[in-house]
Amino acid sequence: MIEPPTYTMVQRLAAEALGTFWLVFGGCGTAIFAATAIPVDAQMAVGVGWLGVAFAFGLTVLTGAYAFGHVSGGHFNPAVSVGLAVAKRFAWKDLPGYVVAQVVGASVAGAVLLVIAKGIEGGFDPVATGFATNGYGDRSPMGYNLASVVVIEIVLTAVFLFVILGATAKRAAVGFAGLSIGLALTLIHLISIPVSNTSVNPARSLGVAWFAGADALAQVWVFILAPVIGAAIAGFAQALLLGPDHDVAEVTSAE
Repeated sequence: MIEPPTYTMVQRLAAEALGTFWLVFGGCGTAIFAATAIPVDAQMAVGVGWLGVAFAFGLTVLTGAYAFGHVSGGHFNPAVSVGLAVAKRFAWKDLPGYVVAQVVGASVAGAVLLVIAKGIEGGFDPVATGFATNGYGDRSPMGYNLASVVVIEIVLTAVFLFVILGATAKRAAVGFAGLSIGLALTLIHLISIPVSNTSVNPARSLGVAWFAGADALAQVWVFILAPVIGAAIAGFAQALLLGPDHDVAEVTSAE
């Protein structure tokens, strides 16, 4: 019998950085470049809209999970790492490294997106356009207030963690975790893009907020705190709602 490979911490962190890069580059890139209609030669090129952005984020997680999940567990999200640790499905000692790798991957993606965006004729202003950042009040796509944004980010991140915990449990159907998780993230975006531009992922929010000005950075705390709270709630509640899964091996363990 061939033993499965054991990955080093460096390999796991590299996989997390690459996967988070792909999530931000694919999801936020779609929002920046393709979401809105653009005039071309006196005609209007049709953009993908919020529906397209929702599918873009779902597809990045789906493809990233199958590409990198066997190496690192495919978190690509500090809130997911926290929720898994609270649920005792991930080692707390590995959490700081994962979070740093995820934020670095997201930030590199944001920087690359900005370089590309600035190549358009007439220039590009990430502050004026919003640069796919999250926000509340006048920075919410439809003007939702702070309370609405906090509630939806907590609830949807908790649901996302429930899906992840259930789909990756020992008793779950083998091989379908990436598909169910990717579709869940798509649905999450369909619900909440109008409210908060959808975060449920502190790394995704930070990765573009760095480049979008002081107002974006002033609100990013919400999209760090609320997803972590939602993930922690799901981690604590998973045994009660989904049943114990004590025999699940940590797919991210390097021991």
